[in-house]
Amino acid sequence: MEKGSISNTFVCSALAPVLARGLDAQTLLREAAIPLSVLENKAGRIDSRKFAILWLGVARLLDDELFGQDSRRMKIGSFSFLCRTLVHCKTLNSALLHMLGFFNLLLDDFQCRLEVKGENACLSISERPSAFSPRVFGYETLLIMQHGIACWLTGRRIPILAAEFAYPEPDYSEEYHVMYSESLRFNAPSTMLVFDKSLLGLPVIQNTRHARDFIRGAPANFILKYKNTTGLAPRIRRHLRAAAHSRWPDFESLAVLFRMSPSTLRRRLEEEGQSFQAIKDDLRRAMACDFLCHTNKSATEIAAELGFAEVSAFHRAFKKWTGHKPSDFRTGRVHQR
Repeated sequence: MEKGSISNTFVCSALAPVLARGLDAQTLLREAAIPLSVLENKAGRIDSRKFAILWLGVARLLDDELFGQDSRRMKIGSFSFLCRTLVHCKTLNSALLHMLGFFNLLLDDFQCRLEVKGENACLSISERPSAFSPRVFGYETLLIMQHGIACWLTGRRIPILAAEFAYPEPDYSEEYHVMYSESLRFNAPSTMLVFDKSLLGLPVIQNTRHARDFIRGAPANFILKYKNTTGLAPRIRRHLRAAAHSRWPDFESLAVLFRMSPSTLRRRLEEEGQSFQAIKDDLRRAMACDFLCHTNKSATEIAAELGFAEVSAFHRAFKKWTGHKPSDFRTGRVHQR
């Protein structure tokens, strides 16, 4: 899978309502520098930035930011209005409730909910049965849009522990591992993204000025995965990723490296809804998943690489991070079909 690319299937899905209405799809493809041949080759791939241009073109032509997936249009400007409104919320929990209420008011065929189950929070979507069910592209677009907004509001990527879908596994389901999570389940009772409920307390760190920048860059800034590249936390994450775990600095040494006092560093991170420990845990989780999926390192070797004194401590931490045992994650038993 090429980095920064997506399946041609999404191009075909976005253009389906355009073609169904006899509108000019060729001009949209030309404006996005996408060859017409993509409509015949769903197995191919295109640059995600080109798809972002197509996304905007289709939405503009249909005056519908949900591409005709609902019986009521999500008119141009809806996304912008939503983002400008959500920056006034205090926490992610409040913002998600406002966001889902907005979609429920706007749409007729999709119903969105936020539920807390044990240690997890679930962002779920259900669909009113119709002759067009399941509207897979509608689910995909809503989930990517909602998750992208949540990440942007908090200035950090919200790790998705698991994703479930109320429809059969599509031919291109490998894309879902990049879009959502390594832990997937299809033919589930409902469609949902599962994340740690403790993240609901994260502060909303964006403001009206930031909203203008985010809207100007959308949807390219969240089609694959949202990245905050300018804040202090991403800078710390890049610094840690470039070094072996054994050379990671303690908090006081990190403050010296970034030329600020420990109290200032702590305050700056809190303003971004982050902590040094959370950054380290997120990075260790990502590294562990990468090792398990793309190397033959044993759990003992991975534990040592990530700085765990005992492999049992790594097992407990990984179960807490993902809800799964490392062995199940590696063998693919978490990808429930």
